[in-house]
Amino acid sequence: MKFEDEPVPGYPLPILPGHVSPGRFERVLRAGAFAVTTELAPPDSADPEEVYRRARVFDGQVDAINATDGSGANCHMSSLAVCALLTRAGYAPIMQISCRDKNRIAIQGDILGGAAMGVCNMLCLSGDGVQAGDHPQAKPVFDLDALSLLAIGRRLRDEQRFESGRKITSAPRVFFGAAENPMVPPLEHRALRLAKKVAAGAQFIQTQYCFDLDRLRAFMRSVEELGLLDQVFLLIGVGPFKTAKGAEWMRNNVPGMHVPDALIRRLAGAQDQAREGREICIELIQQFREITGVHGVHVMAYRQEESVAEIIDRSGVLAGRVPWYPTRDTDSADRKAS
Repeated sequence: MKFEDEPVPGYPLPILPGHVSPGRFERVLRAGAFAVTTELAPPDSADPEEVYRRARVFDGQVDAINATDGSGANCHMSSLAVCALLTRAGYAPIMQISCRDKNRIAIQGDILGGAAMGVCNMLCLSGDGVQAGDHPQAKPVFDLDALSLLAIGRRLRDEQRFESGRKITSAPRVFFGAAENPMVPPLEHRALRLAKKVAAGAQFIQTQYCFDLDRLRAFMRSVEELGLLDQVFLLIGVGPFKTAKGAEWMRNNVPGMHVPDALIRRLAGAQDQAREGREICIELIQQFREITGVHGVHVMAYRQEESVAEIIDRSGVLAGRVPWYPTRDTDSADRKAS
């Protein structure tokens, strides 16, 4: 299947009617394909090769790669820098923007800067509190939240002006997204929260981990009742567990994490728990695809990134489609850009 022209190095793809960005990720979703995204953990390094090495394990398996922005309030290479490197090499990155560390002046500058470097997708997040990370003495900013950030991004793109009202000369052609968690109480309010984010400007949603199909189906029914299924693209989050103890630890220690007892029992009873964790992930992805209104999957495999290709391949959700991947050597790309 072919959804767009092959990209020409240094030149963006054209913006199609009804699209807001020239990016491949938006094109895949609007073409009706089941999209696959994943996350790249930015390195604790200034070496661009470390970014490229981490991205290569996803080649030919995913439509877009999230670059996290100080996830867990821990310090790493910036999402903006990772996305600039990935874009230069031909990948389709999703730049995460956290409200924790910057005010609206800096954030608006980053949106323009990212777009100028070819970043077509941005995910708007409130961000984890600094007390959870490796710099608890840092001062949190939280000048904005995810809703106000979405509104500001949409204003930059659609009205070509800063929040102050000052005009900009060229709009950032960006596909904006947000996060949602269908798994935690109050469950009846989750679809309403999603509706607010869509109204603020979210065009795609990546959820937190979803391991409970009953809760997910109930959430999707609520989304449908609110008339949102044709207003936003929903990608459901999932990932493999290595051990039952690891799953239980995440349930008890990660805010917003819901892992059913049955899943932990299944892992605990397996002879090879890591393999069983991948099997569970594959089965969930296949079942996500059958739920009305689900447009894709977001696979989060922290420190198991090498397992993503196997999970996606064995799930069969690409249905023979091969997402584009770089054909040029990234070292050559670096030399041309320097």
